[in-house]
Amino acid sequence: MISASARLLRLLALLAARPSWTCAELADRMDVTDRTVRRDIARLRELGYCVDSDAGPWGGYRLRAGSRVPPLILDDEEALAVALGLREAARSGALGGDQAALSALLKLRQVLPRRIAERLGEWDDAFVRLPGSGEPQLRPGMLLELAVACRRGERARLAYCDGEGTATVRDVDPYRLVHTGRRWYFVARDVARGQWRTFRADRVDRLQPTGHPVEITDPPDPALLVSRNIANGPYPLTATVRIPLPMDRALRLVPATVGTHRADGADATLVDIGGPDADGLARYLLGLAIPLRVLAPDSVRQALLSLVDDVRRHNADADQPPR
Repeated sequence: MISASARLLRLLALLAARPSWTCAELADRMDVTDRTVRRDIARLRELGYCVDSDAGPWGGYRLRAGSRVPPLILDDEEALAVALGLREAARSGALGGDQAALSALLKLRQVLPRRIAERLGEWDDAFVRLPGSGEPQLRPGMLLELAVACRRGERARLAYCDGEGTATVRDVDPYRLVHTGRRWYFVARDVARGQWRTFRADRVDRLQPTGHPVEITDPPDPALLVSRNIANGPYPLTATVRIPLPMDRALRLVPATVGTHRADGADATLVDIGGPDADGLARYLLGLAIPLRVLAPDSVRQALLSLVDDVRRHNADADQPPR
């Protein structure tokens, strides 16, 4: 059995990990009784931590924003420096594990004293990021807002502008954030359509919690959903090809952000690849330099055969000088 002090630190870490826990959930995660949880909560309050409790079916314990930073003792400047470093690591992926940096930032920001949180907001307002490629830039603070929404477990109102400049407002059930290495995507269920959707984080204008709790019962694989949407949309044409390679090697040849993969036996993979037109898809497939087979559509198959015939015709007689 762990010591009482170690148990308190474990409880503190759980409370900081998400907005709310029921007594039964905490008891199950810590392998103790409900009575022990209530006693430990009382002990945390005696130590100065602001742990609120709510009654009812959606009630539970939560660590109030503005509590001291647990369990590391940081002064104001240190806490602000850590928060800024984690935010930039999450935005840039500089540490490789951007999800871990974002998770740590969520835990820290949830318990930052108000005076430090306000200073962090001032930094967000003061910083200007110079666009390097003409791509829309993620608004300061939006990444954290989206991450908090995913953890909060309640419906939100999303104001979004798509790639064609059309602005919409819809109710969504937030689920996950996915980073592709170039940009962030927000995965949520569109309530009105009853469909799982992906939204580019840099195109989100506003996300407003509604206070309506939701329970996600049928979540998709968020990474697979994002890769499929990137690979096959908004292209007007999609080709299905059979590549004579197992799944792991096919993914190295055609990345998940280019095509959607599914195994076809142990030694082959079916890949759906989107493109602007049949000729563009044919040129990409020819560049793979592998004896693949185009299963559909016929327009892409004929365009690929035409390219191959052109290459063969121009190389039929190597002794003839080029014209």
